[in-house]
Amino acid sequence: MLRGMRKASSNWLGKTIMAIAMGALIVSFGIWGIADIFKGFGQSTLATVGSTEISTNEFRQLYTDRLQQLGRQFGRPLTQEQARAFGFDRQLLEQTLAEAALDEEARRLGLGQSDAETMRVIFSDPNFKGTNGQFDPQRFQYMIRQFGFTEARYIADQRRVSLRRQIAGTLSAGLEPSKTLLEASSHFQNEQRTIEYVKLGAAQAGTIDPPSPEALAGYFDDHKAQFRAPEYRKIVFVALTPEEIGKWSDVSDDDAKKLYEQRKEHLGTPEKREVSQIVFPNVDEATAARARITSGLSFDDLAKERKLAPADVDLGLVSKSGILDPAFGDAAFSLPSGEVSQPVQGRFGVALIKVGTIQPADRPTYESLAPQIKREIATGRARDQVASLRDKFEDERGGGASVAEAAQKLGLTATTIEAVDRAGNQPNGQPANIPQGLGVVAQAFNSDVGVDNEPISYRGGYVWYDVLGITPPRDRTLDEVKDQVEARWREDQIASRLRAKATELVQKLGETGKLADEAASLGVKAETAAGLKRDGSVPGLPSSVVTAAFKTAKGSVGQAAGDSDSEWIVFRVTDITVPPVDFASDETKKLKDSLQRTLSDEQLAAYVTKLEKDIGTKINEEAFAQATGAGSNN
Repeated sequence: MLRGMRKASSNWLGKTIMAIAMGALIVSFGIWGIADIFKGFGQSTLATVGSTEISTNEFRQLYTDRLQQLGRQFGRPLTQEQARAFGFDRQLLEQTLAEAALDEEARRLGLGQSDAETMRVIFSDPNFKGTNGQFDPQRFQYMIRQFGFTEARYIADQRRVSLRRQIAGTLSAGLEPSKTLLEASSHFQNEQRTIEYVKLGAAQAGTIDPPSPEALAGYFDDHKAQFRAPEYRKIVFVALTPEEIGKWSDVSDDDAKKLYEQRKEHLGTPEKREVSQIVFPNVDEATAARARITSGLSFDDLAKERKLAPADVDLGLVSKSGILDPAFGDAAFSLPSGEVSQPVQGRFGVALIKVGTIQPADRPTYESLAPQIKREIATGRARDQVASLRDKFEDERGGGASVAEAAQKLGLTATTIEAVDRAGNQPNGQPANIPQGLGVVAQAFNSDVGVDNEPISYRGGYVWYDVLGITPPRDRTLDEVKDQVEARWREDQIASRLRAKATELVQKLGETGKLADEAASLGVKAETAAGLKRDGSVPGLPSSVVTAAFKTAKGSVGQAAGDSDSEWIVFRVTDITVPPVDFASDETKKLKDSLQRTLSDEQLAAYVTKLEKDIGTKINEEAFAQATGAGSNN
């Protein structure tokens, strides 16, 4: 349908007809109404916070982008079902509402930030710095495009972020944890326990005879859902990214050297100088002071005479860009070592500037950077090709071609996955051959056969996909999974026996029984683990045991599951130590910082909650469900 509409609107007559048709649809909506309108929402509005509207499309795009980012972090796609299970959908909604509420408050308070300050924040962001440690415009452009930003939109977004931080900083100013809270938290965090323990394994479960056919069939019937075949989809996709079509070897040395010469001054380590400055209220005082230096007064003695602290005078070893006042920077980097400048008029007054040690610039050679520069040029050229090929690909699709047909016509590679489940696995359990971080599987499971899907933004390019077939989920027969069922049955038998054996052992030990004696009778060895902490780990000891040990009193016996169903652990807490608090230690200082951040976060959360209530917040749950994929399951 979409392909037909796109084709129909490709000429002036088609556009006129489509305009009339869409006008009729709008009129019909006005007559018949849409349910959301009567709930206080527009058709495309997901939520409102004060006067700010969050559109369904904007939130859907944000949600999809964040899922793809998480997928890249996990190394495999994250499905919408998994995201909802983790509560990610609600967390993102709450974050979006909170940001909108803070933006509304910033406008109400009349907060602002200059363009210069916004640019300073961006320039100092380490994510945008190149190999020379300086801001890299090319890297900046590439990275913001990866996240779907234009330059103007990113700058506007960073201004909003800075204003939110102003509000948050005001709320948390002067907030710090009490000594009692710090002491209690330190005791809780640093408490140490010693345990003796034994591991019960499959050998302690005894001999387990194979199940009878009747027992196996009954077990399968009771656990049939565990062996159910998931839904599989056959998909085809085409990735069109700068990396896919760019070949750095096609770039000539002449082109690469031109770019190297343009950037040479900003590559490597820039020249640095030891710079000192004394600022005066006017030119006359500065001139008189320089005359005294010429007559023999040292620069340092002049600073002491003016009662200036070393931090007020010494700028340290800095590059030219590290000096905030451009006039002072120009003067400092034009002087020989040991010289004092004439009075320099700058933004912050008139200064005398002295230069000490000079550290020359260290520039990398063209040969050392040639491969990197060529790759960059090739990628830049490829971006232009991506835009051109994207338009051609869309034209082919608009003309009725499938993704595979369009790829073949344009000389692109189409990848077909015969069967893949929601987790990205094939029927044999192996991951499908899909590039890391590409959420095409999640998108495919929200589509259908024959649907003309919009391309996915990916690594500065696009990915088109078609769903070619759907194999619905089904119950497998016992014959198909007999070996798996028998293995699972055996695991359950071992786990059940071990739990019973561990419970029996805990009761037998009581308060006085010796664990070593009972271990010997079971054919296992009693071991000791000392210095356990709540958030610590011990090689060979599951975290579940550490958690259980901190819920068990000294001298008492406990039990916990091991790393697998065929392991169970029984332990006794033999010692508890609570070290005194050293308030001057680095560890305690870090704990204090952590508590301070927690208190600040709680303060801000309470403030935002009150803010959202005062200015009015509404959520269109139906639109939210549709944007996060939950609506498609109804």
